[in-house]
Amino acid sequence: MSAGPLPREQRVEAIRIAIEAALAPSALEIEDESHRHAGHAGAQDGRGHFRVAVVSDAFAGLSPIARHRAVYAAVGDLMNTDIHALAISAKTPDEAAR
Repeated sequence: MSAGPLPREQRVEAIRIAIEAALAPSALEIEDESHRHAGHAGAQDGRGHFRVAVVSDAFAGLSPIARHRAVYAAVGDLMNTDIHALAISAKTPDEAAR
Protein backbone atom coordinates (compact mmCIF):
# COMPACT_ATOMS: atom_id res chain seq x y z
CA MET A 1 0.00 0.00 0.00
CA SER A 2 1.46 3.32 -1.07
CA ALA A 3 1.84 6.10 1.48
CA GLY A 4 1.64 8.87 -1.10
CA PRO A 5 2.79 9.96 -4.51
CA LEU A 6 6.15 8.80 -5.78
CA PRO A 7 8.67 11.17 -7.30
CA ARG A 8 7.71 11.58 -10.95
CA GLU A 9 10.85 9.81 -12.20
CA GLN A 10 9.95 6.64 -10.23
CA ARG A 11 6.40 6.21 -11.51
CA VAL A 12 7.09 4.25 -14.71
CA GLU A 13 9.23 1.76 -12.80
CA ALA A 14 6.55 1.37 -10.10
CA ILE A 15 3.94 0.67 -12.80
CA ARG A 16 6.30 -1.84 -14.45
CA ILE A 17 6.95 -3.69 -11.18
CA ALA A 18 3.23 -3.86 -10.34
CA ILE A 19 2.16 -5.15 -13.77
CA GLU A 20 5.01 -7.65 -13.99
CA ALA A 21 4.18 -9.06 -10.55
CA ALA A 22 0.47 -9.46 -11.28
CA LEU A 23 0.34 -10.40 -14.96
CA ALA A 24 3.76 -11.87 -15.86
CA PRO A 25 3.73 -10.16 -19.27
CA SER A 26 5.78 -11.44 -22.18
CA ALA A 27 5.94 -7.82 -23.40
CA LEU A 28 5.31 -4.55 -21.59
CA GLU A 29 5.67 -0.98 -22.79
CA ILE A 30 4.93 2.01 -20.58
CA GLU A 31 4.90 5.59 -21.78
CA ASP A 32 4.60 8.62 -19.53
CA GLU A 33 2.39 11.02 -21.47
CA SER A 34 2.05 13.53 -18.65
CA HIS A 35 3.86 16.23 -20.61
CA ARG A 36 1.05 16.14 -23.19
CA HIS A 37 -1.46 17.08 -20.51
CA ALA A 38 0.30 20.02 -18.84
CA GLY A 39 -2.32 22.53 -17.76
CA HIS A 40 -5.12 19.94 -18.00
CA ALA A 41 -7.46 20.14 -15.01
CA GLY A 42 -6.90 16.45 -14.22
CA ALA A 43 -3.14 16.94 -14.09
CA GLN A 44 -3.27 19.64 -11.43
CA ASP A 45 -3.28 17.13 -8.57
CA GLY A 46 0.18 15.96 -9.64
CA ARG A 47 -0.82 12.51 -10.83
CA GLY A 48 0.33 11.46 -14.30
CA HIS A 49 -1.04 10.25 -17.61
CA PHE A 50 0.35 6.93 -18.82
CA ARG A 51 -0.09 4.53 -21.74
CA VAL A 52 0.62 0.82 -21.28
CA ALA A 53 0.77 -1.99 -23.82
CA VAL A 54 0.66 -5.35 -22.05
CA VAL A 55 0.98 -8.76 -23.68
CA SER A 56 0.17 -11.59 -21.29
CA ASP A 57 -1.20 -15.12 -21.24
CA ALA A 58 -3.27 -13.92 -18.26
CA PHE A 59 -5.64 -12.22 -20.74
CA ALA A 60 -6.62 -15.48 -22.48
CA GLY A 61 -10.39 -15.92 -22.38
CA LEU A 62 -11.01 -12.48 -20.86
CA SER A 63 -13.21 -9.79 -22.39
CA PRO A 64 -11.61 -6.41 -23.12
CA ILE A 65 -13.19 -4.90 -20.01
CA ALA A 66 -11.96 -7.78 -17.85
CA ARG A 67 -8.45 -7.25 -19.22
CA HIS A 68 -8.59 -3.56 -18.33
CA ARG A 69 -9.85 -4.44 -14.86
CA ALA A 70 -6.89 -6.83 -14.45
CA VAL A 71 -4.46 -4.04 -15.34
CA TYR A 72 -6.20 -1.59 -12.99
CA ALA A 73 -6.07 -4.21 -10.22
CA ALA A 74 -2.37 -4.72 -10.90
CA VAL A 75 -1.50 -1.04 -10.48
CA GLY A 76 -3.81 -0.83 -7.45
CA ASP A 77 -3.11 2.11 -5.16
CA LEU A 78 -1.01 3.85 -7.82
CA MET A 79 -4.35 4.91 -9.35
CA ASN A 80 -5.05 6.89 -6.17
CA THR A 81 -1.60 8.40 -5.69
CA ASP A 82 0.32 8.58 -8.98
CA ILE A 83 -1.89 7.83 -12.01
CA HIS A 84 -4.61 10.18 -13.18
CA ALA A 85 -5.20 8.49 -16.54
CA LEU A 86 -4.16 5.11 -17.90
CA ALA A 87 -4.59 4.16 -21.57
CA ILE A 88 -4.44 0.38 -21.89
CA SER A 89 -3.72 -2.04 -24.73
CA ALA A 90 -4.06 -5.59 -23.37
CA LYS A 91 -3.43 -8.55 -25.68
CA THR A 92 -2.59 -12.21 -25.51
CA PRO A 93 0.65 -13.32 -27.18
CA ASP A 94 -1.35 -14.78 -30.11
CA GLU A 95 -3.19 -11.49 -30.63
CA ALA A 96 0.06 -9.50 -30.45
CA ALA A 97 1.66 -11.74 -33.10
CA ARG A 98 -1.03 -10.98 -35.68
